[in-house]
Amino acid sequence: IIDGVVQVIAPTNAEQRLAKKIELKARGTLLMALLDKHQLKFNIYKDAKSLMEAIEKSFRGNKEIKKVQKTLLK
Repeated sequence: IIDGVVQVIAPTNAEQRLAKKIELKARGTLLMALLDKHQLKFNIYKDAKSLMEAIEKSFRGNKEIKKVQKTLLK
């Protein structure tokens, strides 16, 4: 923490870099499955787990979430 600002420290070893890469890819895949009008609303979530929870909460039982799930499960 420098002057009250939290700085993200880059991963140091290969395993951490790989885990970060996989997490970013999963998040990107989830965002691509959404329609354009919803992408900005969900762009604030920084990890795939919280993003998927927000999507499920927002579209519970909706046709759009079923379409997203179908796309992701292909």
